[in-house]
Amino acid sequence: MRRYKLADLTGNGTGPVFAPVVAGHLVARGGVSSYEHGERTHPEGFHTHDVPEVFCVLQGSGLVEIDGATTPFEAGDVLVVEPGEDHHLISLGDVPLVHAWLHLREA
Repeated sequence: MRRYKLADLTGNGTGPVFAPVVAGHLVARGGVSSYEHGERTHPEGFHTHDVPEVFCVLQGSGLVEIDGATTPFEAGDVLVVEPGEDHHLISLGDVPLVHAWLHLREA
């Protein structure tokens, strides 16, 4: 997993704004999700993809769990999960965690 700030997503006006952090990829699909304090994404257990996934944290804070190791995050962070990494976000802030998630595909 790689961690950036929203300010790192500059784009060039015609391509994807995340090109500086995940070059050669386009958005395949995505959405916005919200989690209350203590909730964990993907509660079913092991969760991976065969493409990169980008989380743009819009509100809240918590921990991102990658292959069992945790790292704190906060609003304004951009988390790039690599293909094959087991990943979960855990909401721990005073306000609900809201993030945009993007599954990418090669350009």
